[in-house]
Amino acid sequence: QVVRGAKPVHWCVDCGSALAEAEVEYQDRSDPSIDVAFVVADATDLSQHLGLAEPVEASVVIWTTTPWTLPANQAVAVHPEYTYVLLRSGNRHLILAAALAESALARYGHPEAEVLAEFAGVVLEGLRLKHPFLDREVPVILGQHVTLEAGTGCVHTAPAHGVDDYEAARHYHLPVDSPLLGNGRFKDDLPLSLGGITVQEANERVPELLRERGVLLHFEKIRHSYPHCWRHKTPLLFRATPQWFISMSANGLREKAINAIDATRWIPDWGEDRIAGMVNQRPDWCISRQRAWGVPVALFSCAQCGEPLRDADTFERIAQAVETGGVDAWFNQPDSDFLPADARCSGCGHDHFHKVTDILDVWFDSGCTHAFVLEQRPGLHSPADLYLEGSDQHRGWFQSSLLESVASRGRAPYKAVLTHGFTVDGEGRKMSKSVGNVIAPQAIIDRYGADILRLWVASEDYRSEIPISDTILKQLGDSYRRIRNTARYMLGNTHDFNPATDALPTAELLEMDRWMLARTALLQEEIRAAYSEYQFLRVQQRLHHFCSVDLGGLYLDVLKDRLYTTPAASRARRSAQTVLWQMLEAMVVWMAPILSFTA
Repeated sequence: QVVRGAKPVHWCVDCGSALAEAEVEYQDRSDPSIDVAFVVADATDLSQHLGLAEPVEASVVIWTTTPWTLPANQAVAVHPEYTYVLLRSGNRHLILAAALAESALARYGHPEAEVLAEFAGVVLEGLRLKHPFLDREVPVILGQHVTLEAGTGCVHTAPAHGVDDYEAARHYHLPVDSPLLGNGRFKDDLPLSLGGITVQEANERVPELLRERGVLLHFEKIRHSYPHCWRHKTPLLFRATPQWFISMSANGLREKAINAIDATRWIPDWGEDRIAGMVNQRPDWCISRQRAWGVPVALFSCAQCGEPLRDADTFERIAQAVETGGVDAWFNQPDSDFLPADARCSGCGHDHFHKVTDILDVWFDSGCTHAFVLEQRPGLHSPADLYLEGSDQHRGWFQSSLLESVASRGRAPYKAVLTHGFTVDGEGRKMSKSVGNVIAPQAIIDRYGADILRLWVASEDYRSEIPISDTILKQLGDSYRRIRNTARYMLGNTHDFNPATDALPTAELLEMDRWMLARTALLQEEIRAAYSEYQFLRVQQRLHHFCSVDLGGLYLDVLKDRLYTTPAASRARRSAQTVLWQMLEAMVVWMAPILSFTA
């Protein structure tokens, strides 16, 4: 399932490395939005495609928010089943999707247009177009990824700068070429004053070139969500580079992962749809990074064909060396320490290999913890009963763990996954040192006690963002004191009660006490069910209601006369004490997971 290929990946100029999906943050930014006319190279060819009586000079119109990728354009994609139209708009003839024609023409300032022909996208396949500013022609290709959500229904295709573009172009054997270097600048030999400039500069220069050639139909700035590096907070590039990937299609990994998701319990339920959607849509997992230090991609690749060496003896030698010398052993020891003398490439039979110097994606590191923790440490078992983290880990740890476990063990590494929200302040703002609203857990413990902190966790709906403030903690303090004072009252009134000698059988309890015992038993069933569903908020609510309403508001008030005025060993007093003792025992069990120290 590990393959090498030059596929488009998220690339950070500042890191000088590829990034995985889990390392990407999306932020709003302003970018150019342009509509560009790709002139049909041969008017006669167009008339034959569309069945026109006479040749027509026309253009296929694309829309893009990445003008800098136009130097890498290799095709224009249309959807085979969508309806397209040839329009006469002013002195131009334009081809675009019928469903988007009205909005596109409004952008161009020519809302009135004459429809000359209507046809399915499939008839455009193979039509040759002139690149808008470079001296070459590009074909019209078909692609299922084309949508009618925005633009023109004709998609500028740069295989080196987009996953969908890459997949569509691969079917047509188009080159995956790009003049863009890893430092975010174009190659120096690129013409038209594009050589050596940055992506940001190209976003200004390319529209100028299009305007000079009369093919820029519309230009505006739009704000949209764009991927950024999680470390540097800078915009990322989609760029084809030679990388190591885990194939999502090899050995049916995607399908197996979806089945494993379906067999896992997700809390809340929407977590299943979230991660399943991500796995369904995710590209092959780029696991290699170009950095100075980390866990190595411990592979040798064939010097002739590039195939990885799949040799059990080699892997065993690598494992032993790393176990004794750490990951530096891979980088420092000679190749001969790892390669058997008779090593041969399974692809071409060549006997010369290169050591891979890339390191692994850190999410690959995190995703294998189940193997090295649960399966190696005594007293633990695999799969885990529960993984729990924030909702961002559907893209991160939950998913990396799932893919690695399914690929290597045929199952998920967990039986259940619980997702919680993030902690915010009392006004719903994200915790930030710069804002000054961070509350350290130790400060809460020092001021209120550890059980108040634990009670706060249990008293919030963890499925959404979790607010915390001094006001919230003080309110919880009141709730805690109600529970604690109720327990103290019950303990105080059983100080002279020995359950071994003083407890009464259930049949001899007074009717009021039997009723209260039955209420307690019902509540215990509710609380056990809530715990099994990880509904800690419901546990806290029922415990507080039990102490303040069932006990404080009714039962304990009724007991006062019996506890204080009847003889110490009387049936009435022992009946009450028997129930108080049993309720205390039950409350200790209910509280223990939340109010551990109090229990």
